[in-house]
Amino acid sequence: MSEDVLTREEDGILIVTINRPEAKNAMNKAAAEGIAEAMDRLDADDSLRVGILTGAGGTFCSGMDLKGFLRGESPSIKGRGFGGVVQAPPKKPLIAAVEGYALAGGLELMIACDLVVANAGAKFGIPEAKRGLVAAAGGVMMLPDQIPERVAMELALTGEFIDAPRAYELGLINRVVDGAALDGAIALANTIAANGPLAVRVSKQIVKESRGWPMDERYDRQARLIAPVFVSEDAREGAAAFAEKRKPNWKGK
Repeated sequence: MSEDVLTREEDGILIVTINRPEAKNAMNKAAAEGIAEAMDRLDADDSLRVGILTGAGGTFCSGMDLKGFLRGESPSIKGRGFGGVVQAPPKKPLIAAVEGYALAGGLELMIACDLVVANAGAKFGIPEAKRGLVAAAGGVMMLPDQIPERVAMELALTGEFIDAPRAYELGLINRVVDGAALDGAIALANTIAANGPLAVRVSKQIVKESRGWPMDERYDRQARLIAPVFVSEDAREGAAAFAEKRKPNWKGK
């Protein structure tokens, strides 16, 4: 993996750090490839329960590396999209830990994550229109799914930023912390990692997919997804642990 992306494991959590602080963690091809590789690792390793995506040096991601763009370099991976994750997020939960700025492609990376923890001083926006561009990595399409359409329209057309309290008010982020966003994200990840991994994965899948299901098919489609969970070893272990007043020993099967 390129030094543009660093990874470390901590108690079942894979922490993935965009490591280009000198460029405000602007996304280049090497970083996109590193994130894609990390997402594959997250899904493939049964010991990993949750992923965290963050940035080094006090910035989450300032968007596409425009110098690379002018050289003809693409920060997208075929089949995965911008940053190696926007079009193909992992099956396991992914939390964005945001310090500083999440702008342009950086905001699109963030909204591709399932949960967001941000420092109180963080700023968010899609300023592509100011540069004669469009937020094509999900910004103009996905923001209206996460915040009111008129607010998404304003951000897209003006290119202006919003701060963390406003983003929290809109439901764009989950938690605002005064300290390090990564610390807050690890605390949230630990809470998730303590739960049954099969239940967590299927719950994420249903939340993501069910909005597109026809109303008359929703419960049938959900039943097909949750049936294996309810007959799993983990389901029995969860019930036994509750009855015996102890922590469950999850096997992920």
